[in-house]
Formats: sequence, structure tokens, C-alpha cells
Amino acid sequence: MQNMDDSLQSMTFDFFGSGKHKIAADQFFALDDALFLDVRSREELASLRFALQHHMPTLQIPIDEIPARLHEIPKEPLIGIFCPAGIRASMVYAYLRSNDYPNVRILVGGYDAITAELKPGKLHKRLASTL
Repeated sequence: MQNMDDSLQSMTFDFFGSGKHKIAADQFFALDDALFLDVRSREELASLRFALQHHMPTLQIPIDEIPARLHEIPKEPLIGIFCPAGIRASMVYAYLRSNDYPNVRILVGGYDAITAELKPGKLHKRLASTL
């Protein structure tokens, strides 16, 4: 297991400058092998859930439950971590990196970016590509 010190030391200017820590929603939803990890609170999840059944597998684990439920999160495929402002996603990103999860990214753009990918035209295109 990589410790937090090692994980943070790997996050150099080159790392952040190249954007290796984040991914745009359109790029993420174009992937064939990815997992959407929603780290919003139970209350937020009760108000709005993203099932994404036509896009990719999803896990909805509130940030405060991540340590106890870490075993539920696969190390592959690429994991896109979502919360509306990116704060919790950033925290979970650092936590997963320190627990040997190399393929994690913070989904950027909040609700607007996610819902833009779920509009009828994009969903139709996605469904047509799977036929």
C-alpha cells in the first residue's frame, strides 16, 4: 500500500499541470471501461441519483463511508469521482491514490457537466453505438 506521503509526493507540478488528476464529463462518458463513483451524501443521493445504466457501472458511496467500503471499489477500470463542487471528490481522489488506486480522476464541471451528457441526443448516440 502506498502511504499518503508517497501519494502526495507524486503529485508534482508536472502531474497537476498535465491534468492527470481530472477528466471532463464528455471524455469520461466516451470511455467504454469506466466506473462512476458518486461520493455525495445520503441526503443528496436521496434527492438526485445517477443510475447511468446505459453508460457505465456506478457506485454511490458517501465520502464518510469510503474507508469502511473501500473493498467495494475495484482498482480497475478508470474511476471517475463525482461531487458537485469537486471538494469531496478531491479528498477521495487523494485517499484512493494513497490506497494504490492508480486509475482515478476527478470529474469536473459539477451537475451541469454530468446532465449535459445525459441529454436525449447524447443518450441516443450512446445507445446507437452499442447496437
